[in-house]
Amino acid sequence: MTVSDYNSCVDNHSDGLYRFILHHCKDKDDARDIVQDSFEKLWMNYAQVDPQKAKSYLFTTAYRTMIDKIRRSKKQGSFSEVDESKHTHEQASLDVKEAIYNGLQRLPDIQKTVITLRDLEGYSYNEIAQITGITETQVKVYIYRGRVALKNFIGKIENLV
Repeated sequence: MTVSDYNSCVDNHSDGLYRFILHHCKDKDDARDIVQDSFEKLWMNYAQVDPQKAKSYLFTTAYRTMIDKIRRSKKQGSFSEVDESKHTHEQASLDVKEAIYNGLQRLPDIQKTVITLRDLEGYSYNEIAQITGITETQVKVYIYRGRVALKNFIGKIENLV
């Protein structure tokens, strides 16, 4: 990978990578840090990374960095920090985008990740399997189960309007 390849990776993938990470960690500063760490790791390993596979390398690195950060933060949290208003049912007439977002937040992390990668970022099952480190069959199962859970959470479209 050359400097121009690296610069084009930054231009082409930084926004999508930021959206993906922000969607999971919900903290803009943490998302920026994770994206920056991912690009730093890409720069440190530029000789070993094929420019054609840089996008997959970045998303894999960012995903693993995010998981590590989440694990560290879970060890440090306390029950006094829980906002009870986030765990109660909100008004019945949510708009569709907000309802989908709320439904995604209720899913387990792995289901949320694979659905985000597939439906929002447009990755193939094989690419998602490489990024998350699980098999392609597991990816399909997690996507199916997550979509069913979203369908059950959202209910009928008539309930949203």
